[in-house]
Amino acid sequence: MKNIIKNCTVFTALCCLASGAQAIITSGSVTSGVGNFVELNVPFNQSTPSNTVGNNTFNNNNLYAFNEGQNITLGTNLSVDDIGGGLAGTLSAGTTVASHYVFFDPNKSRSQVGFVNFDADILALITSTINLNGSDFLLNNTVTYLNPTLRGLENSDSATFIGSTVNVDWTASTPGDYIRVLTKYSAGANVPEPETLLLLGLGLVGFGLSRNRRKLR
Repeated sequence: MKNIIKNCTVFTALCCLASGAQAIITSGSVTSGVGNFVELNVPFNQSTPSNTVGNNTFNNNNLYAFNEGQNITLGTNLSVDDIGGGLAGTLSAGTTVASHYVFFDPNKSRSQVGFVNFDADILALITSTINLNGSDFLLNNTVTYLNPTLRGLENSDSATFIGSTVNVDWTASTPGDYIRVLTKYSAGANVPEPETLLLLGLGLVGFGLSRNRRKLR
């Protein structure tokens, strides 16, 4: 019986791991210009004041990114600035998205080229002040988002995506350059699907029963 309980405990833990998986940042890099890639964990203290973003709260040359709300089902249509090929569009109500924030906030005018990778394909980018403000409900965290008039990208800046990678080529000063990246839902590449977990769990329980029967003989 102890073996059965132990195996069931393992199965339960695996199920919890699968249901809690998220679409997350996996890596990033600066390929030209200033700074290094830094992934932030919320809450963060690299800003002044701590845990704020959007208006000269970092004032350094790094390319930053952090995960926002995960696997949120949109209750209404959401306006976005790039659904592919630089075309503005709309994500329909009922779409499940994971949200991420990517930004460059130097203390004076600086240029940077880099990229950020995610573990799920990108659905859309939000790069304008109005759409960033309109999508802040996706944040689902404790970060304070400042929304100055120039939040977002200027005409000379570029943010594009292909697959699960967003590429940025931007020049920023005050208040910095900011984009929101919306990715598809991801169950995590290394986590078994629920059906696989069910079979695994049944196998573990069956194995435990079989061992106990042998002991009783």
